[in-house]
Amino acid sequence: MKDDSKAKSAHTYEILSLFPYMDSDSCIVTPFINEEDDSRYSVFHVMSPSGDFVLKPAKEYEKEVYETFFRGGRPYAPKLYGSAEKDGTAWLLMEYVQGDDLRCCERESLIKVLDALISMQDEYWEKAEYYSAAYSLEKSLPGREKRGRYLGSSVFEKIYSEYMDEYRRLHLTLCHDDLLPFNVIAGNERAVLIDWEYAGMLPYPTSLARLIAHGREEKDAFFHMTQEDRSFAIDYYYNGLVQKHGIPYEDYRHTVDLFLFYEYCEWIMVANENKEYNEDYYQYSLKLAHDMAQKLNL
Repeated sequence: MKDDSKAKSAHTYEILSLFPYMDSDSCIVTPFINEEDDSRYSVFHVMSPSGDFVLKPAKEYEKEVYETFFRGGRPYAPKLYGSAEKDGTAWLLMEYVQGDDLRCCERESLIKVLDALISMQDEYWEKAEYYSAAYSLEKSLPGREKRGRYLGSSVFEKIYSEYMDEYRRLHLTLCHDDLLPFNVIAGNERAVLIDWEYAGMLPYPTSLARLIAHGREEKDAFFHMTQEDRSFAIDYYYNGLVQKHGIPYEDYRHTVDLFLFYEYCEWIMVANENKEYNEDYYQYSLKLAHDMAQKLNL
């Protein structure tokens, strides 16, 4: 294990040396730790005499997202200082943002994250020139359609069909398609959204629903968010973004419920696809989906 660790460390410093403005010999590089299982990410905190940075491999659409949407920098995303390629992998050297994620939701941090999301989505609202960039609506459809085939309930399938109709017709804007609470950092001055592997011009509630759907009331839950904070987020987002684009609140609220239903179906699909039904996530999500189905069928 020690030899393997040393080899990985040497490889990381080799990558860092590809950035001409970085003196890799004077840097200290440490991996970030996975929040779910305490394993080490292949994402690194770089401490140098000129400041702190993040070094990470660009996965899926991440490099394209930065080069298309964040060229010149945006306050709601970490600044990209440069990219370099090593053994067929693109590596990104990025701004290190000090702060906390939203796994244990606090109102002040939640507001900062919502402000960042609103600012981004207002900037890119229905910008048709970006519709085909990165993880586009068209590219996202197969995954959405697959989820609908593993629900095991005619009631769920009916509501899911309505969700898909809504998904295809809504206003598009820039969305982070995996905006779970650990993919945000709320600092003193601002919040940023991180890990942009899947992002593009998608239906506007996509990110909001992902952010708020999986929080639980229990304080020790992996994602903790109260119902009060969830309701606050829904209204705050409407008042800050959706209302100004002429969408009635009642229509918006129904749409958000459909997108939350989609999120609840994630673990139902995983369980039905793999024939494993004893996971806590499955039982919890199944109840949420049933409750939302009853609400949407009223």
